[in-house]
Amino acid sequence: MKISRHANLQIGGSEKLYIFPELKILYLHIFKFSHLHIHSRIRTSANLQIMRGKVIGFAVFCCLILFNSCGRHTSGNNQVFHYNEPFGIATLDPAFAKNLSIIWAVHQLYNTLVQTDDDMNIVPSLAYRWDVSNDRKVYTFHLRPDVFFHDNDAFPNGKGRKFTAFDVEYSFNRLIDPATASSGAWIFNDRVDDKKGFKALNDSTFQLTLTQPFAPILGLLSMQYCCIVPKEVVIKYGPDFRNHPCGTGPFKFKTWEEGQAMILQKNENYFEKDSAGKPLPYLDGIKITFYDSKATEFLLFQQGELDFINDIDPSFKDEVLTKKGELRKDWQNKIILSKHSFLNTEYLGILTDSSNPLVKQSPLRIKQVRQAINYGFDRRKMIMYLYNSKGMPAESGFIPAGLPSFDSSVVKGYTYNPERARKLLAQAGFPDGEGLPEIKLLTIATYSDIGSFIARQLEEIGIRIQVEVVPKSLLLEQTAKSEALFFRGSWIADFPEAENYLSVFYGKNPAPPNYTRYNNPRFDALYDQAMVTQNDSLRYRLYRQMDQMVIDDAPVVPLWYDEVIRLVQPRVKGFKPNGLNLLELRRTWLERK
Repeated sequence: MKISRHANLQIGGSEKLYIFPELKILYLHIFKFSHLHIHSRIRTSANLQIMRGKVIGFAVFCCLILFNSCGRHTSGNNQVFHYNEPFGIATLDPAFAKNLSIIWAVHQLYNTLVQTDDDMNIVPSLAYRWDVSNDRKVYTFHLRPDVFFHDNDAFPNGKGRKFTAFDVEYSFNRLIDPATASSGAWIFNDRVDDKKGFKALNDSTFQLTLTQPFAPILGLLSMQYCCIVPKEVVIKYGPDFRNHPCGTGPFKFKTWEEGQAMILQKNENYFEKDSAGKPLPYLDGIKITFYDSKATEFLLFQQGELDFINDIDPSFKDEVLTKKGELRKDWQNKIILSKHSFLNTEYLGILTDSSNPLVKQSPLRIKQVRQAINYGFDRRKMIMYLYNSKGMPAESGFIPAGLPSFDSSVVKGYTYNPERARKLLAQAGFPDGEGLPEIKLLTIATYSDIGSFIARQLEEIGIRIQVEVVPKSLLLEQTAKSEALFFRGSWIADFPEAENYLSVFYGKNPAPPNYTRYNNPRFDALYDQAMVTQNDSLRYRLYRQMDQMVIDDAPVVPLWYDEVIRLVQPRVKGFKPNGLNLLELRRTWLERK
């Protein structure tokens, strides 16, 4: 059954009800329930009374949805971009931008000093240039003079005021203030001078002072945690700043009916322009809905109600994609499949702390056994058959494709080579797996199929794996306490720098992030050197050396480098994906036929 943008449903005779897509979906579910109820064998007055209540409740809900939906379909030729957020949005305060749903919305409302371009390079934003001191500890940012905050009642006459360096100083101090309890306070932990870390020299100049050189600091400053907020608005609303946001971003806040929808409007005073000098953004607004059902989201996308959906739910991926990751014929020329490398490495981790009793008694303490596991299964076949080729087999290092420092011609990883795996097992004292005890792999239910696939293939070379599915909370607890010997994990970049991934193996780091408790003094020395190396090319060379060192020692089994998968309506133009999977809408527009 096709659900049109404006649908009429016949209900019990000649009466017709004008109904919107979300209402029609609800109606179909309740109609199915009522139909089953009416035809049940036992019909009591209580049953009928309950059913009447359901119908009355449904009618009331119809009115509410009709009332709340009317604005959606009166936009005329306005450029309004629609997307759904099935996980909801907890806050619009950038100090708590800890997950993708929050980050996407915050990215529309605020700006940071620096930002990433399509190739994950750091480029100017609120700061148009910056200087670095000779000792690489002091960064001086020169700020744009043409940036204004959105209009807000906290400002005189409700008019947005000019952005200054004192706003940067306030925003960063607020981020690390224990009273804020920000989930992003770690960004500056042990990195910024306690007394003079953040200082506005004047309205247009801001200075950041580090305790010691840290080359990736600009990447950290591009994170949404570091968005700039106005002190007056934060103070006026207090905890309610979460739903009364005010930034300098391309869109400004309009309304938010929690659990239903959020609307953002174009910021007519936004400072950025395109290459032709045309003001950004192109869109007039953004509407975000909060259907928690991926099936409902997919149905609405099919009917053109949503402009894109992020990722493809496993329950219908085979309907849309071939095993090679291409659109099936039924979908070709109807929707656009957008794929881009995503800064996420999926892997299996192996505890390597030789002082841990778990490690002392395990064959995984032997490097050849860890290497044999890496050689013993086919990553390409795994990705093709289980994930419809969503992702790139991790046959290089732990650093994923999509980062500027990634180079598979330099960092050599593991490919499927069962003969090589058998030789390594023999060298470890377990010819054909003889005498090798069963190894337990901990995973969560979502990835149980991956564990089973790997276990079946490793069994062919003599390595027996017991896949144990545990709750996510338990797995996180056990890995943090070094109680998980062999476990599935994933590592998503916070910012576009390989240090994200190499810090996972730095010997001085606890768990997290060093869940494997890998400790190699040579690696640590290279890491320390890289952190004070300002030249990108030289730093990338050090990153690759470290990456190769980790792969050779095999404290991890890289599985695949992830991809951003988006299904997009053909009318959507200028909508580019990126390695961080940020929702970038400044240069997006909708083509009207």
